[in-house]
Amino acid sequence: MMTANKVDVLLVGSGVMSATLASLLAELDSSLSMIMVERLANVAAESTDAWNNAGTGHAGYCELNYTPMSANGSIDISRALAINASFETSLQFWSYLVENNRLPAPKNFINPTPHLSFVWGDADVDFLRKRYDLLKSHHLFKDMEFSDNPETLKTWMPLIMQQRDVNEKVAATRVNYGTDVDFGALTRNLITNLQAPSLENKSTATNDQFKLALNSEVKSLKQQKNGRWQVRVKDLITKKLTTINAGFVFLGAGGGALKLLQKSGVPESRGYGGFPVSGQWLVCNNQDVIKYHNTKVYGKAAIGAPPMSVPHLDTRIINGKPALLFGPYAGFTTKFLNQGSYLDLIKSLKPNNMKSMLSAGRQNIELTRYLIGEALQNHASRVTTLREFYPEALEEDWHLENAGKRVQIIKKCGEKGGKLEFGTEIVSAEDGSIAALLGASPGASVAVQAMIDVVERCFSTRMQTNAWQMKMKKLVPSYGESLVEDSNLLKNIRQRTLKTLNLV
Repeated sequence: MMTANKVDVLLVGSGVMSATLASLLAELDSSLSMIMVERLANVAAESTDAWNNAGTGHAGYCELNYTPMSANGSIDISRALAINASFETSLQFWSYLVENNRLPAPKNFINPTPHLSFVWGDADVDFLRKRYDLLKSHHLFKDMEFSDNPETLKTWMPLIMQQRDVNEKVAATRVNYGTDVDFGALTRNLITNLQAPSLENKSTATNDQFKLALNSEVKSLKQQKNGRWQVRVKDLITKKLTTINAGFVFLGAGGGALKLLQKSGVPESRGYGGFPVSGQWLVCNNQDVIKYHNTKVYGKAAIGAPPMSVPHLDTRIINGKPALLFGPYAGFTTKFLNQGSYLDLIKSLKPNNMKSMLSAGRQNIELTRYLIGEALQNHASRVTTLREFYPEALEEDWHLENAGKRVQIIKKCGEKGGKLEFGTEIVSAEDGSIAALLGASPGASVAVQAMIDVVERCFSTRMQTNAWQMKMKKLVPSYGESLVEDSNLLKNIRQRTLKTLNLV
């Protein structure tokens, strides 16, 4: 399975998070030895696969759940600002990789796709206008547009405005340089680059410092007295067991990360649980309809729906071909991975997380009922929901595709015993020898910022050196500064990334 069993870094999972972390570390120190293990036969085949995620470059432009409204009518835009700045961090690193020929032409993984928020009805139109006023006043969102003029909206999203009731009150906001990202293609290209010979040594066919092991499943993790990890890995083809001795372990296995974190036995894993949610898309079969829509249009989530179920009608570029998707339709599942087990949820129950899991379960009975109801919908009812966006939708033009599984975080909460969260969270051991990424949204879009956080936590001594500080500033020029607070910095950064990635 492998020619080496002692490495500096072991990455579990071949998704966008592991690929991003490996790419950052390789740029910071090309001498680091790394092994990436993946239980499937191909890389980026679970949550990172293009069909298993929204493909939206989440920047807060169109996602209304990032700007919640409180009972008193005030709107909190802080999360939208943070996510926008984090996505700009991703754009900077991708720009560096493109400029230095580490990634192919941008069109192979990212394409400009306007981001729109669309609402109807007096209350939601008022909400959208107030949201627009708040965001527009901040330099991160200065290019956002608003309109409640049906004629203008017909030019923004003609498919959606076809045959709508002329008396219906509607409104939308738009940012033209929104993005569609094929995270599967991005990840495969990152890993291809990691496997390539280094610039310092082009005499070899591959990079000896990075090895990829497919069809390989982690069976156990045990920390030694010297702080290093002994990780037993099974080759699912040959059934051979191999032990890898790693100085640092990253668990970037999507829905499988929680299980592996629990196996590690680190104190920081206690109390964490997972709540799996499945997803499905309606995919358009009609090429004439696909050609008529070139935006990502997000609406408001239904009452009781999880944030990841915000409905959207999306233009996608998947494996270089245009597609049109509507959804996601959430559903109830007990599997943590598409190719996981229906016993995943039960097996994740441990004495140290039982209280938080049961408490979160009691608090979210209505959510569970909603998810079960979503899963039991038929094709006609799903198309009925689609017609709220696209009134002229025909049942025969659409078919159903399964999307990925998302395991939402359950964690200890002093007041309630446990709570369900819908973000992402890094869990790392106190000594920095192991880290795991748990949760879902905004996920892949903020992978670079999330993995920089991992580097700062787990390679803190080296990250404080001038060499790593200077290199990180080359990779991400805004590093150590605030795009939220510095409008001139944002202007310079955005001009570069939009041009480099052909997003203008």
